[in-house]
Amino acid sequence: MNPILEVSHLQCSIAGQQVVEDVSFTVPPTGITAVLGRNGAGKTSTLRGIMGLISRKGEVKLDGTRIDTMPPHKLVQLGIGYVPEDREVFASLSVAENLALAERQANPRREFVAELFPDLVQRRNQAAGTLSGGQQQMVSVARALLNDNKILLVDEPTKGLAPKIVNEVADALLEASKLVPILLVEQNLEVVRRLADGAIVIGSGRVVHTGSARAILDDESLTKQLLGVHAEEEAHS
Repeated sequence: MNPILEVSHLQCSIAGQQVVEDVSFTVPPTGITAVLGRNGAGKTSTLRGIMGLISRKGEVKLDGTRIDTMPPHKLVQLGIGYVPEDREVFASLSVAENLALAERQANPRREFVAELFPDLVQRRNQAAGTLSGGQQQMVSVARALLNDNKILLVDEPTKGLAPKIVNEVADALLEASKLVPILLVEQNLEVVRRLADGAIVIGSGRVVHTGSARAILDDESLTKQLLGVHAEEEAHS
Protein backbone atom coordinates (compact mmCIF):
# COMPACT_ATOMS: atom_id res chain seq x y z
CA MET A 1 0.00 0.00 0.00
CA ASN A 2 1.30 3.42 -0.89
CA PRO A 3 1.60 5.86 2.04
CA ILE A 4 -1.07 8.54 2.33
CA LEU A 5 1.45 11.01 3.77
CA GLU A 6 5.19 11.28 3.08
CA VAL A 7 7.38 13.70 5.01
CA SER A 8 10.99 14.16 3.85
CA HIS A 9 13.64 16.25 5.62
CA LEU A 10 11.08 18.54 7.23
CA GLN A 11 12.63 21.50 9.04
CA CYS A 12 10.48 24.03 10.92
CA SER A 13 11.16 27.24 12.76
CA ILE A 14 9.21 29.67 14.93
CA ALA A 15 10.35 33.29 15.14
CA GLY A 16 13.68 32.30 13.65
CA GLN A 17 14.30 29.47 16.12
CA GLN A 18 14.51 25.99 14.64
CA VAL A 19 12.11 23.61 16.38
CA VAL A 20 12.18 20.69 13.92
CA GLU A 21 15.67 19.77 12.72
CA ASP A 22 15.20 17.03 10.12
CA VAL A 23 12.12 14.79 10.21
CA SER A 24 11.29 12.10 7.66
CA PHE A 25 8.56 9.45 7.89
CA THR A 26 5.59 7.94 6.05
CA VAL A 27 2.03 7.28 7.19
CA PRO A 28 0.11 4.25 5.86
CA PRO A 29 -3.35 4.74 4.32
CA THR A 30 -5.13 2.88 7.14
CA GLY A 31 -5.20 2.82 10.93
CA ILE A 32 -3.63 5.11 13.52
CA THR A 33 0.04 6.07 13.57
CA ALA A 34 1.28 7.62 16.82
CA VAL A 35 3.90 10.36 17.10
CA LEU A 36 5.72 9.91 20.39
CA GLY A 37 8.52 11.72 22.20
CA ARG A 38 9.46 13.59 25.33
CA ASN A 39 8.09 17.05 26.06
CA GLY A 40 9.65 19.62 23.75
CA ALA A 41 10.85 17.02 21.24
CA GLY A 42 9.09 18.70 18.32
CA LYS A 43 5.92 16.60 17.95
CA THR A 44 3.39 19.44 17.80
CA SER A 45 5.73 21.53 15.67
CA THR A 46 5.95 18.65 13.19
CA LEU A 47 2.17 18.60 12.78
CA ARG A 48 2.05 22.37 12.52
CA GLY A 49 4.82 22.27 9.94
CA ILE A 50 2.95 19.73 7.83
CA MET A 51 -0.07 22.04 7.95
CA GLY A 52 2.00 25.08 6.97
CA LEU A 53 1.15 26.89 10.19
CA ILE A 54 4.81 27.63 10.92
CA SER A 55 7.81 28.29 8.68
CA ARG A 56 8.96 25.06 7.02
CA LYS A 57 11.40 23.56 4.56
CA GLY A 58 11.51 20.06 3.12
CA GLU A 59 9.04 17.96 1.19
CA VAL A 60 5.55 16.83 2.17
CA LYS A 61 3.36 14.69 -0.08
CA LEU A 62 -0.34 13.89 0.37
CA ASP A 63 -1.40 10.83 -1.63
CA GLY A 64 1.60 11.33 -3.92
CA THR A 65 1.11 15.08 -4.51
CA ARG A 66 3.53 17.65 -3.11
CA ILE A 67 1.77 20.02 -0.72
CA ASP A 68 4.64 21.74 1.11
CA THR A 69 4.21 25.03 -0.76
CA MET A 70 0.45 25.22 -0.16
CA PRO A 71 -1.22 27.39 2.51
CA PRO A 72 -3.20 25.76 5.35
CA HIS A 73 -6.66 26.46 3.90
CA LYS A 74 -5.68 24.69 0.68
CA LEU A 75 -4.50 21.66 2.61
CA VAL A 76 -7.86 21.49 4.38
CA GLN A 77 -9.61 21.63 1.00
CA LEU A 78 -7.39 18.79 -0.24
CA GLY A 79 -8.48 16.59 2.63
CA ILE A 80 -6.28 17.09 5.69
CA GLY A 81 -8.37 17.32 8.83
CA TYR A 82 -6.53 19.04 11.69
CA VAL A 83 -7.41 18.83 15.38
CA PRO A 84 -5.09 21.28 17.19
CA GLU A 85 -3.76 20.82 20.71
CA ASP A 86 -5.58 23.87 22.07
CA ARG A 87 -8.96 22.91 20.50
CA GLU A 88 -9.63 26.40 19.09
CA VAL A 89 -13.41 26.35 19.32
CA PHE A 90 -15.34 29.55 18.65
CA ALA A 91 -16.28 30.30 22.24
CA SER A 92 -19.18 32.68 21.57
CA LEU A 93 -20.83 30.43 18.99
CA SER A 94 -23.05 27.48 19.79
CA VAL A 95 -21.97 23.89 19.33
CA ALA A 96 -24.19 23.65 16.26
CA GLU A 97 -22.68 26.81 14.77
CA ASN A 98 -19.13 25.56 15.40
CA LEU A 99 -19.96 22.36 13.53
CA ALA A 100 -21.80 24.13 10.70
CA LEU A 101 -18.77 26.34 10.03
CA ALA A 102 -16.63 23.24 9.52
CA GLU A 103 -18.86 21.67 6.85
CA ARG A 104 -17.18 21.68 3.44
CA GLN A 105 -19.26 19.19 1.47
CA ALA A 106 -22.85 18.84 0.36
CA ASN A 107 -23.51 15.81 2.56
CA PRO A 108 -21.51 16.17 5.78
CA ARG A 109 -21.36 13.20 8.16
CA ARG A 110 -23.76 14.68 10.70
CA GLU A 111 -25.29 11.35 11.71
CA PHE A 112 -21.88 9.74 12.18
CA VAL A 113 -20.75 12.63 14.40
CA ALA A 114 -24.02 12.56 16.36
CA GLU A 115 -23.59 8.85 17.05
CA LEU A 116 -20.01 9.35 18.23
CA PHE A 117 -20.79 12.38 20.40
CA PRO A 118 -24.40 12.23 21.64
CA ASP A 119 -23.52 14.76 24.36
CA LEU A 120 -22.94 17.38 21.65
CA VAL A 121 -26.41 16.78 20.26
CA GLN A 122 -27.90 17.53 23.66
CA ARG A 123 -25.77 20.68 23.94
CA ARG A 124 -26.13 21.84 20.34
CA ASN A 125 -27.50 25.26 21.39
CA GLN A 126 -24.96 25.82 24.18
CA ALA A 127 -22.12 28.31 23.67
CA ALA A 128 -18.93 26.33 23.03
CA GLY A 129 -16.99 28.51 25.46
CA THR A 130 -19.15 27.30 28.34
CA LEU A 131 -18.41 23.62 27.68
CA SER A 132 -15.98 21.59 29.75
CA GLY A 133 -12.52 20.93 28.34
CA GLY A 134 -13.55 17.42 27.34
CA GLN A 135 -16.68 18.64 25.58
CA GLN A 136 -14.67 21.28 23.71
CA GLN A 137 -12.28 18.54 22.61
CA MET A 138 -15.25 16.59 21.27
CA VAL A 139 -16.33 19.64 19.25
CA SER A 140 -12.82 19.94 17.84
CA VAL A 141 -12.70 16.27 16.81
CA ALA A 142 -16.27 16.37 15.50
CA ARG A 143 -15.47 19.30 13.20
CA ALA A 144 -12.73 17.26 11.54
CA LEU A 145 -14.95 14.20 11.15
CA LEU A 146 -17.81 16.00 9.38
CA ASN A 147 -15.98 15.92 6.06
CA ASP A 148 -14.45 13.25 3.85
CA ASN A 149 -10.74 13.62 4.63
CA LYS A 150 -7.72 11.73 3.34
CA ILE A 151 -5.99 11.92 6.73
CA LEU A 152 -6.54 13.42 10.18
CA LEU A 153 -3.74 15.12 12.13
CA VAL A 154 -4.76 14.99 15.79
CA ASP A 155 -2.63 16.74 18.42
CA GLU A 156 -2.84 15.71 22.10
CA PRO A 157 -6.60 14.98 22.12
CA THR A 158 -6.68 13.60 25.68
CA LYS A 159 -4.42 16.20 27.33
CA GLY A 160 -5.86 17.39 30.64
CA LEU A 161 -9.05 15.34 30.38
CA ALA A 162 -10.71 13.23 33.07
CA PRO A 163 -10.28 9.45 32.59
CA LYS A 164 -13.92 8.93 31.55
CA ILE A 165 -13.63 11.60 28.85
CA VAL A 166 -10.26 10.21 27.74
CA ASN A 167 -12.02 6.90 27.05
CA GLU A 168 -14.81 8.61 25.12
CA VAL A 169 -12.39 10.55 22.94
CA ALA A 170 -10.30 7.40 22.36
CA ASP A 171 -13.45 5.47 21.40
CA ALA A 172 -14.32 8.17 18.87
CA LEU A 173 -10.84 8.16 17.33
CA LEU A 174 -10.85 4.37 17.05
CA GLU A 175 -14.21 4.49 15.27
CA ALA A 176 -13.04 7.33 13.02
CA SER A 177 -9.90 5.38 12.05
CA LYS A 178 -12.13 2.86 10.29
CA LEU A 179 -12.92 5.62 7.78
CA VAL A 180 -9.73 7.67 7.62
CA PRO A 181 -6.07 7.19 8.63
CA ILE A 182 -4.95 9.22 11.64
CA LEU A 183 -1.58 10.69 12.60
CA LEU A 184 -1.86 11.09 16.37
CA VAL A 185 0.36 13.00 18.78
CA GLU A 186 -0.40 11.55 22.21
CA GLN A 187 1.39 11.43 25.57
CA ASN A 188 -0.99 8.97 27.24
CA LEU A 189 0.72 5.65 26.54
CA GLU A 190 -2.32 3.65 27.57
CA VAL A 191 -4.27 5.41 24.80
CA VAL A 192 -1.40 4.81 22.36
CA ARG A 193 -1.29 1.12 23.25
CA ARG A 194 -5.01 0.81 22.62
CA LEU A 195 -5.23 2.83 19.40
CA ALA A 196 -1.97 2.91 17.47
CA ASP A 197 -0.62 0.44 14.95
CA GLY A 198 2.69 2.13 14.11
CA ALA A 199 4.73 4.73 15.98
CA ILE A 200 7.20 7.45 15.07
CA VAL A 201 9.41 8.64 17.91
CA ILE A 202 10.85 12.16 17.69
CA GLY A 203 13.74 13.37 19.80
CA SER A 204 15.36 16.80 19.60
CA GLY A 205 13.60 17.60 16.35
CA ARG A 206 14.57 14.35 14.57
CA VAL A 207 13.05 10.91 14.09
CA VAL A 208 14.94 8.54 16.38
CA HIS A 209 12.81 5.40 16.01
CA THR A 210 9.96 3.97 13.93
CA GLY A 211 8.13 0.69 14.24
CA SER A 212 5.21 -1.05 15.87
CA ALA A 213 3.68 0.96 18.69
CA ARG A 214 3.12 -2.15 20.75
CA ALA A 215 6.70 -3.34 20.21
CA ILE A 216 7.97 -0.07 21.66
CA LEU A 217 5.60 -0.05 24.61
CA ASP A 218 6.15 -3.74 25.40
CA ASP A 219 9.90 -3.16 25.65
CA GLU A 220 10.39 -1.35 28.95
CA SER A 221 14.03 -0.46 28.31
CA LEU A 222 13.18 0.95 24.86
CA THR A 223 10.27 2.96 26.27
CA LYS A 224 12.52 4.36 28.98
CA GLN A 225 15.28 5.14 26.48
CA LEU A 226 13.02 6.83 23.90
CA LEU A 227 10.36 8.45 26.08
CA GLY A 228 11.96 8.76 29.49
CA VAL A 229 9.14 6.86 31.20
CA HIS A 230 8.23 3.31 32.10
CA ALA A 231 5.20 2.22 30.06
CA GLU A 232 3.49 0.63 33.07
CA GLU A 233 4.03 3.71 35.22
CA GLU A 234 2.66 5.99 32.50
CA ALA A 235 -0.37 3.80 31.91
CA HIS A 236 -1.38 4.06 35.56
CA SER A 237 -0.47 7.71 36.17
